[in-house]
Amino acid sequence: MNDRQHPNIGRRDVLRVLTLTAGVAVAATAPLASAEAAPANDPKIGRARYQPNSADVQNYYRVNRYPPK
Repeated sequence: MNDRQHPNIGRRDVLRVLTLTAGVAVAATAPLASAEAAPANDPKIGRARYQPNSADVQNYYRVNRYPPK
């Protein structure tokens, strides 16, 4: 009779249920539609984003240099 009132639930079983529940919640909130592709003639694609000779980058490296020994 006591076996029914106090079932033996293992720690791994609880973690397994929590993991599955979290996975289902994430899958339910994920967007189902795919993102649109950028057009082939987009000028931003070939543009260089990091310009090492720009004034901002040179100023950053000038300010953050180690002092001479």
